Amino acid sequence: QVQLVESGGSTVQAGGSLRLSCAASGRTFSWFAMGWFRQAPGKEREFVASINWNGDSTYYADSVKGRFTISRDDAKNTVYLQMNSLKPEDTAVYYCAARRGRVAVTTPSLMDSWGQGTQVTVSS
Repeated sequence: QVQLVESGGSTVQAGGSLRLSCAASGRTFSWFAMGWFRQAPGKEREFVASINWNGDSTYYADSVKGRFTISRDDAKNTVYLQMNSLKPEDTAVYYCAARRGRVAVTTPSLMDSWGQGTQVTVSS
């Protein structure tokens, strides 16, 4: 198990930017592929972005492609989600998740560990 703590959520106007951070502890960070997911009120948790164990492969949901960037810093045991050109429909609780292994995935049920979430609200 790896423990995950997200930070960086806030309220921002449409068109603005935020950077979410997820700090990991408890296991060797490089053993894990990482992902960001989000859940809006009344909706199921959905995939946002993922990154493989060494950072050379990334995947994005179509809804965020070109606006969001996932990255990782293994020296800091941290994964980031840079969010630009935010839209009201990006409003959700954002969760960081880890999966033991090298390959990044997009399915929530395949993730092994989850953070507590951080709220992102985009006002119009």
